[in-house]
Amino acid sequence: MEKLGDMLIRKKPFQEMVMGNTAVVRAMVEAGTQVVTSYPGSPTPEIATAINSIPGEERPFYFEFSVNEKVATEVAFGAALNGNLSTVFFKSVGLNVALDSFVQLGLMNIPGGMVIILGDDPGANSSQNEQDNRNIFRMSRIAVLEPASPQEVYQYYLMAAKLAKQEQIAVVLRLTTHVCHARETVSFGQFTGVMPSHRIDFSPKNGPYIPIAALALDMKCASLAKIPRIMAFAGEQALNTLIPGFNNTPHRGVITQGLTCRSLQDVLQGGDSSPDILKLGMVYPMDTKGVVDFLKAHSQVLILEELDDIHEREIKALAFDQEISVKILGKSGDEDFIGEYTPDKVLKVLQGMWPDLVQHHAMPEEKWCPDIRVEVPPRPAQMCPGCGHRSAFHAIKKALGDTDITVADIGCHTLGFLPPYEMGQVLLCMGASPGIASGLSLFNTQRRVVAFIGDSTFFHAGLPGIMNTLFNHHNITLIVMENGTTAMTGHQDHAGREIPIEPLLKGLGIQSIFSCDTYQQSTLTKHVTAAMAVDGLSVVIAKHPCMLKFTRAQMKKPGFVPRHVNIDDELCNQSHVCVETFGCPSFVRHADGSVGVNHDLCIGDGSCRQVCPEKAIKIDQ
Repeated sequence: MEKLGDMLIRKKPFQEMVMGNTAVVRAMVEAGTQVVTSYPGSPTPEIATAINSIPGEERPFYFEFSVNEKVATEVAFGAALNGNLSTVFFKSVGLNVALDSFVQLGLMNIPGGMVIILGDDPGANSSQNEQDNRNIFRMSRIAVLEPASPQEVYQYYLMAAKLAKQEQIAVVLRLTTHVCHARETVSFGQFTGVMPSHRIDFSPKNGPYIPIAALALDMKCASLAKIPRIMAFAGEQALNTLIPGFNNTPHRGVITQGLTCRSLQDVLQGGDSSPDILKLGMVYPMDTKGVVDFLKAHSQVLILEELDDIHEREIKALAFDQEISVKILGKSGDEDFIGEYTPDKVLKVLQGMWPDLVQHHAMPEEKWCPDIRVEVPPRPAQMCPGCGHRSAFHAIKKALGDTDITVADIGCHTLGFLPPYEMGQVLLCMGASPGIASGLSLFNTQRRVVAFIGDSTFFHAGLPGIMNTLFNHHNITLIVMENGTTAMTGHQDHAGREIPIEPLLKGLGIQSIFSCDTYQQSTLTKHVTAAMAVDGLSVVIAKHPCMLKFTRAQMKKPGFVPRHVNIDDELCNQSHVCVETFGCPSFVRHADGSVGVNHDLCIGDGSCRQVCPEKAIKIDQ
């Protein structure tokens, strides 16, 4: 069976069923991309998985995980200034981290061209919010292409790369969660097998590249002058497509984009009539001529878009300026601004706007699975069996008082907020915990403040907050949850592989540093107690390898035999510490109060044994 990496560098054209995140990597190969950078984050990590499946010596471009999204953007930009086609990819809120650099890209002449792949997340499937980054693209004046399927992900990347090189600009390829993860048979083109030569042609004469006051406004004028050419490119490449309807009386039309268009087509499939659809492939800058022609051809036009009413406002203004007599429909309630436009939601929107159009349509779930009605119980997010964070929280909680304050950060350990641990009472974004904790510590002589941060986040954005805590002499305890990987998004490497955390903290001048494995629960409790007694910044490094990653590696070894724990019913007094306080999902409490073990989940790590007051948890021999 052909490996993924071999498929991605296959020379002849072929078809293969792949997800969007895989299709874009083949497009990178075919486009002659030379530099790719990233910081991992859902829904984009499978892009990195696909890249890493190509053996290093055969990979036709340079790839790195940078310490955060801002640095990744800057590395890709620098490489593109040298004349190399470059790409950076990250998730929706990663743009917030990159923003200080990102907003300058629209001002710059970028000889090699640069593509920014953004994994936006309507519905907040794996993010702390569902921000609509189209607002930022407009502010930055950066062209944006939005595919609706894996086939379009592949095609649109090729077009984004072509536009970026042609106009020497940055172009965004906006993917949403279910475009990233959708699977489809994609038709790929040819790869010559020739790796493009890496260029080092940077010259300040291609600029200017220094946006000081004397130059910034001229740079903005040059940026604005490119917009008409970008709009013309959209027309030449047929990025905005007209999908004719049928039995369309009165003359109704829908303007939409991306996955929302697919949802709309699913809803309309098999109906008695269908409106004309204008699918926008380039969502900024908008092809005003195509939109004007569409508005003039219809008496009613619905603007169907997820999240904010960006296109709706722009198109209403356009119709007003052009004096077009058309009724423009859009968002009608708060619920229209929230969540993904899945087929069921699109159907409800259409029922509110044009009830006669969809009165004979079945709800999407009725069409796809008419005989299935299953009540699915709620499934709260869980840390994996054996996770070192579980042992850490169990131990740390014993050191905390009822009024002490705990500050969370982004990572698997964010789940400490949930029962039974209930630690981490406030959260903003990656690396914010030291700063928030410092603010909470001001004037606070009664309540101790403890901040949590993961080792990947420590390098990503935590160091400035830590240095600020030192510089301003704030009184907090920082607990670094070190598991040796970027676990939450798929076990990517981070800078801790080369730069140990404890020596780095000592180099900053931190005197009170405690460290132990989280499975040493009593020791960890003592360390946290001692750290909180320190005046100033103290740090506890609570470390244990990510057990999901570790166990997968062990299973690949010859002779591996899985282990499990079991409950000695004669010793168990049903105090339920293992279930209620430690909270490993491998334990099952039966109706009669007895405790069992789900061997499909248990990995036999034994971290649970020390929590049982009766020593009733035994490991299989």
